[in-house]
Amino acid sequence: MKTAKSEQLYKTACGFMPGGVNSPVRACKAVGTVPLFIDHAKGSRIWDEDGNEFIDYVCSWGPNILGHCCEPVINAVKAACDKGLTFGACHKGEITLAELIKKHFPSMEMLRLVNSGTEAVMSAIRAARGFTGRDKIIKFEGCYHGHSDGLLVKAGSGLMTQAIPSGAGVTEGCTKDTLLAKYNDTASVEKLYRPYFYRVYNWEKLFEEYGSEIAALIVEPCAANMGVVPPEKGFLEFLREITKKHGTVLIFDEVITGFRLSEGGASKYFGVTPDMTTLGKIVGGGMPLACYGGKLEIMQCVAPLGSVYQAGTLSGNPCAVAAGIETIRQIESIPNFYEELDKKSAMIENAIREKGLNVNRCGSLMTVFFNDERVKSYDEARACDTESYGRYYRHMLQSGIYTAPSQFEAMFVSYAHSDEDITKTIDAIKAYR
Repeated sequence: MKTAKSEQLYKTACGFMPGGVNSPVRACKAVGTVPLFIDHAKGSRIWDEDGNEFIDYVCSWGPNILGHCCEPVINAVKAACDKGLTFGACHKGEITLAELIKKHFPSMEMLRLVNSGTEAVMSAIRAARGFTGRDKIIKFEGCYHGHSDGLLVKAGSGLMTQAIPSGAGVTEGCTKDTLLAKYNDTASVEKLYRPYFYRVYNWEKLFEEYGSEIAALIVEPCAANMGVVPPEKGFLEFLREITKKHGTVLIFDEVITGFRLSEGGASKYFGVTPDMTTLGKIVGGGMPLACYGGKLEIMQCVAPLGSVYQAGTLSGNPCAVAAGIETIRQIESIPNFYEELDKKSAMIENAIREKGLNVNRCGSLMTVFFNDERVKSYDEARACDTESYGRYYRHMLQSGIYTAPSQFEAMFVSYAHSDEDITKTIDAIKAYR
């Protein structure tokens, strides 16, 4: 596999951007390689600057559920570009996309389009605080909700990959109202732990003591940023029950799972309805677009109806909206879309298990874990053998399979992956030593 051009481009990029990248996990340090610089993509395949061809299971970290360069989506974006890249004003495409989202996420009675998952989550939490008049929020270890200050506490994703426990530049004041709980551990939701010295912990009651102060509980309904870690049976139902009991807004961060696990996301897939939802990635069809929304009474607190301020010059960008509309329409038009995705994903999962490796899968999301037991928590994910994952990544890359350059990210299966792609992927897994 030739890499000379990617190596030279990376060297040049390091003189302009921190670590030569515009998002940390792309640096590939955790897997012992330099990042590949991609030239073009089509369907299930990507080609780098050196001409290497790969079957792609990163799929731009999730948006490309239809594959790269899906022709109807590309044509919709081109048509939108011909009318103008941005207006900074209202256009009817915003209404069309909002209608499509609400059709599949009926709990989003009102919604607001924004530009990124980070912005969607930040805005949803602000709306929940404005609605409840409370300050504190609960998040879970290993769940990543973007890089806003108050949520960079044991946030998984790139922070785990880079071994960064929180994030420099985040003040104590920004995180003082962020309470931590353990994913898949109902007891930790009722009690809060705060580390003091070494392994000595001071346990305090959480909802019992702080219930009247907690504005929101935010969770990835299926964690996908400490690797894929599905919710244990009854976990999401418990969160729904305890938040309702204490008047706390339950927020599902479905930036990854929205339109990925089902047309109605994780909410429909698991049968649990939150008060608010954030969507990104697929909802923008590969363009920079996300949204947040929820109960009418909460969203009516957002300006200009209410006093919770949030704005964005490029929010509802017509080209991004066009991509989102056509992506959702394509998903709707394909018979048995999610059943086909599940079938392809199950074939890869079975091959991984037959190889004797651990794998977590939820729909078309999966992660290969290098440890001895099934991973169901942040601590168990952190204990994985990342060096072994690096060897696995390099083997797959040399076999023409492009997977996540981090133990703590997801593998994404797209509708464009053919039977031939799946067979080649399985053969590469079988050949791993």
